[in-house]
Amino acid sequence: MRPTHILAAAALAAAFATAAPAQTQHTGHAGHTGHGAAPAETPATAAFRASNAAMHAAMDVPFTGDADVDFVRGMIPHHEGAVAMARIVLEHGSDPAVRALAEQVIAAQEAEIAWMRGWLAAKGY
Repeated sequence: MRPTHILAAAALAAAFATAAPAQTQHTGHAGHTGHGAAPAETPATAAFRASNAAMHAAMDVPFTGDADVDFVRGMIPHHEGAVAMARIVLEHGSDPAVRALAEQVIAAQEAEIAWMRGWLAAKGY
């Protein structure tokens, strides 16, 4: 694991450690209901929705049959999505620890995107 990933993971773990107690049951991501009334659609929520939709669409890459190439081609938009989400929290968020994590995510993911693009170019993609 790269040092930037270790720092990001540690910051994320610290943020979760100070958050509300964990759910006792988790049945998946679908239907995160039961948390009260749905919040109003804020500018941040709208931005996250748009970012997620763009990331998922971009991750639908044509497969080559080469697992390495297919992985890297899919990971680029995945990382770009992480960068977009981090930029959204920098624009709309207020928690200093989350903002610090977002800055670390941007730095790490942009470096990895550059590496992956270079690797693909060297492979002729």
